[in-house]
Amino acid sequence: MANPPSQPQHPQAVRPRHSNLLRCFAIIVLAVIILVGIAVLIIWLVVKPKHLDYTIEDASIQNFNLTNANHLYANFYFAIRAHNPNSRVSVYYDKVEVLEVKLDAQSVNLYGSVPKDLRREKSSGGIELDVWVKAKIRFKVGVWKSRHRVMRIYCSPVLVHFSKSKGFDRTYCDVEL
Repeated sequence: MANPPSQPQHPQAVRPRHSNLLRCFAIIVLAVIILVGIAVLIIWLVVKPKHLDYTIEDASIQNFNLTNANHLYANFYFAIRAHNPNSRVSVYYDKVEVLEVKLDAQSVNLYGSVPKDLRREKSSGGIELDVWVKAKIRFKVGVWKSRHRVMRIYCSPVLVHFSKSKGFDRTYCDVEL
């Protein structure tokens, strides 16, 4: 009895072990990325974040006096309105600074063309000012509170009339978070 002809045996391709580990690691990383993405999407859909709105609602100048020696005396008043259209997000203001406007000007020395410009604007009945607000804020959604963030609010031009009879036109502000 003769042996049947032997068939050539092909050794099975053995994959190196590190290739399997790499594939498993890639699948785990991809799954984590997908789960985090889904979680962020669900949170965003629940919270539906909207931009915060800030406006200057009223402004006035009182006791305005610009002396011949170019010293300014005046009191500036601004009513700033903050509106949070997000019903599920609270905003905590930890610190607020108003910049670029002297609220009480007592013997402020003016240089260059500023005194001439102020006299011209006074004779026209109104003055244009820029209002900068810088705030340190946190957001709260449910029990989670965010880290501190710096928000900058820029309102320009704010046209303030020397006469109250002219009224005030609301000024919309730009917000940067």
